Amino acid sequence: MPRLPGVLVAAFIAAAAMLGSLWAPARQAGLGALTLAMFAGLAIANLPGQPIASTGRARSGLDFCGGTLLRAGIVLYGLRVSFQDIAAVGLTGALIAVAVVGMVFGAAMYIGPRWLGLDRRTCALIGAGSAICGAAAVMATQPVVRGESRDASVAVATVVGFGTLSMLAFPLAFPLLGMPEHAFGLYLGSTVHEVAQVVAAGEAISPAVAQIAVIEKMLRVMLLAPFLFFLSYGFPAAASATGEATPRPALANVPWFAVLFIVVAGINSLRLVPPHITAALLHVDTFILGMAMAAIGMKTRLVTVLQAGPRPHVLAGALFTLLLLGGYAINRIVPLLLIPS
Repeated sequence: MPRLPGVLVAAFIAAAAMLGSLWAPARQAGLGALTLAMFAGLAIANLPGQPIASTGRARSGLDFCGGTLLRAGIVLYGLRVSFQDIAAVGLTGALIAVAVVGMVFGAAMYIGPRWLGLDRRTCALIGAGSAICGAAAVMATQPVVRGESRDASVAVATVVGFGTLSMLAFPLAFPLLGMPEHAFGLYLGSTVHEVAQVVAAGEAISPAVAQIAVIEKMLRVMLLAPFLFFLSYGFPAAASATGEATPRPALANVPWFAVLFIVVAGINSLRLVPPHITAALLHVDTFILGMAMAAIGMKTRLVTVLQAGPRPHVLAGALFTLLLLGGYAINRIVPLLLIPS
């Protein structure tokens, strides 16, 4: 089994990351298992000597984890959302989520190439991570846009860094903005990057804010599948060996794992799976995604990440500012538009 060495290493890192995410300082910092797995993989890849991912026996297993297992993990991620989540925050929450995702990703695809000279794939990865659900969105977007492991690592690093800043900023901003807890929960959930960071920031304010914020955040997560459909038609061609674009069949444009993501979310909405089995599958999903993150990290050398320069971080910083300011404006304007005249 040529894949076994790489798979075993990724599995060990994922298990360690899941345990590490239970550590109180990690929870307080909003560092979930996926983020820890990525950084652990990066640390191993950049130890002195030959990188483990460059060895033939490990490479095929890591490729499997970063490809097939990644897609399986995104499918199971549908168990974290349900169509009832939309009803819990109403039309207001749904419109806010759509507006924020569209605004941030659109800005990434405009600012990155035009102002910073970044390639569209890097912009798509950073934009998806900022707009939707952090590291999980970066991983789901990577196979659709055919991004490099280095680009995915850079995108995850920016999401973690600026997401941590937002997680620290929201509890400080709550008493200053004078927003009701429900409205502030929508604002928090519609603008903070990672689910773990939303939970940490919400709990630092109140359980009521945390509950609304998490539901609003999961609405953004539910937008992942339609987002991937849209994105697959923005990146319809694969580069051939001659460097020319080779059109793909129409069905090849469809990210089928996104279709299954919606199917699984529908199953979860109908409560067809017993709660204890769903809980177990969520742990399995975290483990699978952790393996994928570890594999991506282990295939990335920091020297190549640094070669990306400051521009990706400048883009992520601009999107972070847009989330805070533009997101606040959207959260203020949308409820006013829905008031009956």
